[in-house]
This record gives sequence, C-alpha cells and structure tokens, in this order.
Amino acid sequence: MEKYFKRRSTISCDEQNIGERNVRKKRDENDVGDVDVDVGDVGGIGDVGDVDVGFGGIGDVGNVEDIGDVGDSGGNVEDIGDVGHVGDVDVAQLPSDLGLRVPIQNYDVNIRDVIRRAYMQRGPCQPRNHIFPRTRIGKIDRRFCVLWYNEHPTWLEYSIAKDAVFCFYCYLFGLNDRSFVKGGFSNWKKKEYIRKHVGASSSAHNQARVKYELFNNQEQSIRSCLVKQSHQARTNYRIRLNASIDCVRFLLRQGMAFRGHDESEDSNNQGNFLELLHWLCDHNPEIKAVALTNAPENLKLTSPRVQKDIVSAIASECLHVIIENIRDSFFSILVDKSRDISVKKQMSVVIRYVKNGCILEHFIGVIHVLNTTAASLKAAIDQLFSTHSLSISNLRGQGYDGANNMRNEYNGLKALILKENPSAYYIHCFAHQLQLALVAVAQKIRRLKLSSLQYIDW
Repeated sequence: MEKYFKRRSTISCDEQNIGERNVRKKRDENDVGDVDVDVGDVGGIGDVGDVDVGFGGIGDVGNVEDIGDVGDSGGNVEDIGDVGHVGDVDVAQLPSDLGLRVPIQNYDVNIRDVIRRAYMQRGPCQPRNHIFPRTRIGKIDRRFCVLWYNEHPTWLEYSIAKDAVFCFYCYLFGLNDRSFVKGGFSNWKKKEYIRKHVGASSSAHNQARVKYELFNNQEQSIRSCLVKQSHQARTNYRIRLNASIDCVRFLLRQGMAFRGHDESEDSNNQGNFLELLHWLCDHNPEIKAVALTNAPENLKLTSPRVQKDIVSAIASECLHVIIENIRDSFFSILVDKSRDISVKKQMSVVIRYVKNGCILEHFIGVIHVLNTTAASLKAAIDQLFSTHSLSISNLRGQGYDGANNMRNEYNGLKALILKENPSAYYIHCFAHQLQLALVAVAQKIRRLKLSSLQYIDW
C-alpha cells in the first residue's frame, strides 16, 4: 500500500457555486472600502461579534482551487503520489470538500485504510480566502469566521458546498449520524457548540481522535507489531543457531563423537553434542532463555539432521578457504580407494601445496565411484577439479599405492594423468611402501618376541 503515498498531493478543496461567487466578487469590487460587520458572540455585550473588513480583490476569489492553507496531518502518513485506482475508486480524485465526500463506511472494507490515509495526508479542508456567505439568523446576518480554524486547527473543516463545518476526526473514524459528520453544523450564533462537540475525554469525538492518532502512528499498527515479533523471533533463532554451531565446531575440532546411545530427556548422558549444549546454557543466561526447553518444539535446532547440516556447512566453508589459498598455485594430490561399511566403493583425495614456504596438506573429500578402474577414478578427479575451479595444468605431483589400476604404465591412473599433463610426476606413496616393507619383514620372522614373557608364532 506504500505505493499510493510517494509525494505530497496538490489537490485542494472543491469550491462550489462558482457563478454565485463571481457575482459576489463583482459586487465587492464595486463596493471597495465598505466595512462588513459580522456579529458573533462576545460575552456579555449582546450580539456584537467579529469585524471582518473585506476588500474586493483580496486573494484570487475567482480561482476554483483557491483554498489557502490546508492542514498537514504530519506524523508518519506518507505522501500521495501517482495513485491511480483502488478498486473502483480513483484516490487522486477524492473530493476534498466534506460536503461532497462519500462516507467512509460506504467504501469497501479492503480500501478504507487507503482512503483514510489519502485524507490524512491532505489534512482537514480549511479554505481561508473564500468569501463565506451570510445566513439570516434571527435579526442579524451571520457567517463562518476564518479565525475559528486557529482554535481547532487539526479537526475543524468547512464545506463550501453546504456552508457548514464538520469534524475531520469523526468523518474518518467516528459515526455518520452526528451533526458534525452527516449534515454539518451551521448555526453561527452558537459558536460554543463547536467546543461542546469536543466534549469530555470519553466523548465520541475524543474516541475518534485517539483512533486517528493510533492510525497515524505506524509503530502502533498491527503490521509494526508483527514486524517487531518477527524481529524478536529472528533474534532468538540466531541465538539458538549460533549456540548449536559453537558446539559443533568444538566437537569437530576435538574429533569427538556427536551422538549418544540414549538421548532422551531422562538420560544420564545424552551424548557429547547435547551435553555440551546443556553446559553452554548453564553458563550463558541469554542462550538458556531461548534454547532447549525454552525453544519451540519444532525449532530447537538440536536434531541429528540439523547437526549434519551444520557439519556440511562448516565443511563447505573450510573447503572454500583451502581452495582460495591454492588459487593458481601448483599442487599435488594423494588418492586412495577404499570401501565404506555398506561396501560402496569410494575414493579419498588429499591435496598438498606450498604457502609462504610451508608445505600444507589438506583432506578435501571422499568421492563415491561406480568402480575402481583407472578411467572411473580419472573421471571423478576431473569432476572434482571442475567443481572447485582447479586446473589440471597446475598439478605437479600424484601419489597412490602400488595397485595395478593406479600405477600401470599404460592404462593406470598415473598414465592417464601424465598423458594430459606430463609435469604431474608420480610418486609411490611412502606410507604404502612402509606398510609393504613391514609386511615383508614380518613374513620372514617366524617368531617375534614382544616381551620377556610373551612370544607370537607366525
């Protein structure tokens, strides 16, 4: 709805009976210097009232749009811009004269707030340069006095069409059966009735004024309350999430297990993750206020799935840092194949590079492969390099075990990579060489003495 309020409206009150006003203008121009005495209520001195000296030509009387100062509602109501139509109502063409306005209750309930904001932006209709017509009341001609605006600047409105005053607050938020809303007030002899309209603190006028101020104060609106609640919910969510992340980071760094055999509420040991989170809550009141038992049942952020998601996110960030450190530098890879507990074939990859004179070695992942043939392993390595934007032309070393599919001179993984990059020299993994040497030595020794009292026969 904010799109309806972008800049201040230039629409003024609608002036009616233009022909009659032009006749009055000519009459006043011919009678320049005449003094018109408006009789009002001045306490105790009969019916002597305001003196209004009117010279023809004051203001642009013939200008239909000449209203003078239209009050600005201020507050938080935004400016009206290029509005267009709201439903079947053209907000830009809403009549400013209250005598021509449609009652708020007659608008569709879905656009009433738009209409209210449009009128609140314009403020009460208070024409000041208009020549107010006289009305015979008793034996004296009386008319509206523009100085009354100053006594009630925020709500008093004058309708040129009906020559009556209305209440701006009551029109927007009051009842339409009151005189200051439905038909208007035009008994200029009884000025005190305007003050009586305000009434006590619980009057209908003051109730409408309170509704006006609450509507004008966006911080008290339902939308603002929902935003505040949403902001608090987001804050609590971040506190819980950061607490879970801290626990995961600690366990990952220490290489400790997450889960426990019994993670129920009455368990003596719920596992490292939950026990660490309990400890964190006990030492941080801010976390304790929103985590574990004080958190929503569906948003505790402690489930195994959430733990795995956090681990995956941390692994992704760590891998990103490793790849950024390598950039366009030379590097080498160490590859070994194995099977997991479900007998699925997989390939582990370790990358080695030099940074600031230091040799760094990082594990970058486990890749599942369909089989352990050289072609399948080569395709998996190419996919890994493509995912992390690594170029095989920067590869300067490759280290594997001594299996035939790895070190074969013609069809092994070593040969396939050397065909593409001759600078990627192959090194037989020293760990595997040491293992082979130990196995060979152990096979030659039939009796191994472990201690003075214990022997093992081979």
